[in-house]
Amino acid sequence: MKKLKKVIIALVFIVSAVGFTNAQSKVAHINVSELLAEMPEMIAAQAELKKLSETYRVDIESSMTELKNKYTQYSNEATSMSEEENQKRALELQGFEKNIGEAQQAAQQELQKKQAELFKPISEKAQAAIEKVAGAQGYDYVIDATQGGGLIVYKGKDLLPEVKQELGF
Repeated sequence: MKKLKKVIIALVFIVSAVGFTNAQSKVAHINVSELLAEMPEMIAAQAELKKLSETYRVDIESSMTELKNKYTQYSNEATSMSEEENQKRALELQGFEKNIGEAQQAAQQELQKKQAELFKPISEKAQAAIEKVAGAQGYDYVIDATQGGGLIVYKGKDLLPEVKQELGF
C-alpha cells in the first residue's frame, strides 16, 4: 500500500511537471498595420487604388459640371419655354442627377471590390511570413500589437524586423 502511494505521488508530480512545462507557451507580438503599410506590394496597391479613385472622381465631376451647365441653360431659357417643355426639362435634370448618384455609388462599390482584391493576397503573404518566422523561432502565439488592438503590455519578442527580412524589405 505504501509503495502504491509513492508511485501515485510520483506520477502526480511527473504529470504536474509536464503540464507546467507545456503551459510555458512562448508569446511574441507584431504590429501588423505597420508591417502592411511598409510592404512594397501594399504601397503599389494603394497607388493603384488612388489612381482608380481619381479616374472616378474626374468622371463624376465632369458629369456634375454638365448637370450644372444644363441647369443654368434651362433656368435662363425657362421664361421663353412652355410649361410643358419646362416640366420635361426638369424631369430630364432629375434623371441626370439620379444617374450621377448611381454612378457615385457604383464607383464606391468598385473601389471597395478592387481594394479587397488587391489587399487579400498581400495580407495572406504577411500572415504566411509571420507564421514562418514565429514557427522558426518557436513561438506558440503571436499577438497583433497594432495600436487600439487590445495589447497593453508587450514585453515579449517583437517579430516585425524578422518578418520584414523574411519578406525581403
